[in-house]
Amino acid sequence: MDTEIPGPAVIFDRAAVRAHRDRAARSATAHEFLVRESARRLLDRLEDVTRRFPRALDLGCRGGILSRILKGRGGIESIVHADLSWEMVRRISGPSPSDGALAESRAVADEERLPFAPGSFDIVFSNLSLHWTNDLPGALVQLNRALKPDGLLLAAMFGGDTLWELREALLRAEAESEGGASPRVSPFVDVRDAGDLLNRARFALSVADVDTVTVMYPDMFRLMADLRGMGEANAARARRRTFTRRDTLMRAGAIYRELHGDEEGRLPATFQIVSLTGWAPHVSQPKPRRPGSATARLADALGTTERFAGDTARPG
Repeated sequence: MDTEIPGPAVIFDRAAVRAHRDRAARSATAHEFLVRESARRLLDRLEDVTRRFPRALDLGCRGGILSRILKGRGGIESIVHADLSWEMVRRISGPSPSDGALAESRAVADEERLPFAPGSFDIVFSNLSLHWTNDLPGALVQLNRALKPDGLLLAAMFGGDTLWELREALLRAEAESEGGASPRVSPFVDVRDAGDLLNRARFALSVADVDTVTVMYPDMFRLMADLRGMGEANAARARRRTFTRRDTLMRAGAIYRELHGDEEGRLPATFQIVSLTGWAPHVSQPKPRRPGSATARLADALGTTERFAGDTARPG
């Protein structure tokens, strides 16, 4: 009897993700400060790379934020703006003011089912989009395939400690007011898992690191408005589908302030940004040396005396 291999767990409601982005596209400029800051940090990584990347993909383009601050870096000559949301894609109206010669095209694309042929791009950017995929390993494999050999992936996504203060306040308030709690903040990837996923997706020279950005808010409701405006409202399949009671929200705001408010009454919101760097394999890339092939002794480099297992140090 054949055994069916289970697919990836369906954690996110992708239709809700698209709807949230469509809604956010109408007023995204007022809430895009964090997306813009993440894009800036992602592009800063190109400063240390000497080669050029003529053809680029911006996956999860959010109206072209990244291309607007590209400023000629990386030798990029053409870029495809792609997003799950058509409303986000259609915000891109023409050439970037800072890169008038940049050839731009647009596409509606699902991160989980990329429509691009193998070897289509020299570089792929994905800024704060991949954390909404149900099959992140599969998405990374597809991105590797879409890159030319020795092509570069630069991606950023929210990590596991993102919005932990908000999560805590909402869970406590709902437990107090309604006798139970539902998932209020979507689950995010851990930086250690992200590094493993890059390796599993066959990226070479892969690196995963993390930055923490703390944004101060006058109250919890201003934070929630920004999340909605960025298209980052909760899209977990297990999320609550009915409106939250007013007394529960007010209690959550009070708990947030009690636990985390500063002397001026401001509330911190933590955004952990996991950055991924990986190269599509190529024969020119350095390879790890075979165990036992070293030609110099570590003891010589450290200026110490080499001892074998079982040896004991003798007094001088």
